[in-house]
Amino acid sequence: MAGRAQDVRLAVGRLARRIRQIYSHDREGGATFTEAAILVRLEREGAVSPGELAGREKVTSQAIAAVVTELQRRGLVRRGADPGDGRKVIVSITDAGRAVLRDNEQAVARALIRALTSSFTPDELHRLDEAVPLLNRLAETT
Repeated sequence: MAGRAQDVRLAVGRLARRIRQIYSHDREGGATFTEAAILVRLEREGAVSPGELAGREKVTSQAIAAVVTELQRRGLVRRGADPGDGRKVIVSITDAGRAVLRDNEQAVARALIRALTSSFTPDELHRLDEAVPLLNRLAETT
């Protein structure tokens, strides 16, 4: 089992680094990998408190605060009062944030599509499709 864990760690780590490289390469006005992860979460799940965001991303509140501050400075997110409890602050994605997210996602998707169509057989693509839910589950349980 230790060998399998190491193989998974190495493969996922290499893929994550490659995707980060794609984000870095297309950074002109875009978002870093971490910024994009936060924007994706806000787009999918709606406005949340910075603490909730940190918990869901499995990072410290301090790390989230720095990223949210930068995203807000660039107009990609906004902070506002929680409608249910005006004492709390929530973070939401802006239209500009959605545009940057869309641009980043398209750049990464283009790179992945090129790799998938040029390097994998239909059977291998099917096996990758089957692996995605397992990888997501692994990400949630570690």
